[in-house]
Amino acid sequence: MIYTITAPRRLRGVVSLPGDKSISHRAVLLNAVASGHAGITNFLTGADCLSTIACVRALGVRVERNEDTVHVYGAGLRSLCEPVDVLDCGNSGTTLRLLAGMLAGQEGMFAVLTGDASLRSRPQQRIVAPLRTLGASLDGRDRGNRAPLAIRGAHLHGGIYELPIASAQVKSALLLAALFGDGTLTLTGRTDGRDHTERMLAAMGAMMTVEGPTIRLIPPERPDALQPLSLRVPGDPSSAAFWWVAAAIHPNAEVTTTGVCLNRTRTGALDTLRAMGAQIEVANQRIEGGEPVGDVTVRSSRLHGAVIEGALIPRLIDELPVLALAAACAEGETTIRDAQELRVKETDRIATVASGLMALGATVEPTDDGMIISGCSNLRGATLESHGDHRLAMTWAIAGLVAKGETVLHGAEAVEVSYPEFWSVLEQVRE
Repeated sequence: MIYTITAPRRLRGVVSLPGDKSISHRAVLLNAVASGHAGITNFLTGADCLSTIACVRALGVRVERNEDTVHVYGAGLRSLCEPVDVLDCGNSGTTLRLLAGMLAGQEGMFAVLTGDASLRSRPQQRIVAPLRTLGASLDGRDRGNRAPLAIRGAHLHGGIYELPIASAQVKSALLLAALFGDGTLTLTGRTDGRDHTERMLAAMGAMMTVEGPTIRLIPPERPDALQPLSLRVPGDPSSAAFWWVAAAIHPNAEVTTTGVCLNRTRTGALDTLRAMGAQIEVANQRIEGGEPVGDVTVRSSRLHGAVIEGALIPRLIDELPVLALAAACAEGETTIRDAQELRVKETDRIATVASGLMALGATVEPTDDGMIISGCSNLRGATLESHGDHRLAMTWAIAGLVAKGETVLHGAEAVEVSYPEFWSVLEQVRE
């Protein structure tokens, strides 16, 4: 699909966001092994989350969809059935990695997890190695580093594991595996990634504690111990970030995103935009589904360069492509470092973001773990590729709202992965 974008006179609107992708995944996966019915509203119906539903159904769990509401009927921790076919995770690394943890402790079960070409190219040793320390039996291509991954459910034990990287997927895979172990799991090290799994497990009655960087989970004694959790999924801050940046870099804009998840592990983009000088207001703060939410308004701003690094990176890793665009429209230089994780996303986002920004007229120097961007007040339209990456597709669309001339995007359908309504919302806020 090819989409052509031109700069509008102004941007105005109130945007109701799709449900958070990370929370949508976890709501289905955890309720699949709870005991009873859970209703999940504002569920993200993007391709990644639909892959999770398809895999859970293939494991014998009853899941029904009614527009943006999903009903999950779990039958307990040991209720999953051996799948009769390979489990296709599509483009979703979250689906594959969290399911790997959950299935590792299903004693006697055999399952194979695979996905599309992009997912099959992404490294999996980051979950395979730590799961093996708990007694899991996993293998795959490239000595277990690439999907398809073959899993033979095993008797798992507890232990202490120090996380070397801040990855919510690795942390979650270990916590889900620990639900089926015979001893306490203690996680230390880089536990500072997204904490949606910890919050949801605690809300469902799991015996776990979080004390600073140390997380402990005691396996349930009964298979019916996890209670179903019905919730409204908060708006996805990773999706909201595109509208925040659009409003900040456009010369005549005011956009409000409502019901955004404001979990501090997810607000790195807001913090960065504030540091760059963006005009931001947060109102109507409240708690929904165990997560803090609020309404965020961003107006046209005079941005300046910043340094984006260190502990901030895990809090905005998915938003870095569009923040790089903000940097290209800012005054001065922006340095992004410690973001080597971008190399192993849906694409090598350091290479693809840098090349796209340069095509738009920005000055960018890619580095091993990020990039250095010199601000440019006049981006020019260009013909750009999404490379099948939803974050890139939306970033180039936002660039087209401020670039001179036409921006032509090839592979625009990639937005379906996380934000199916993106193009219709884009037309709504243009004036």
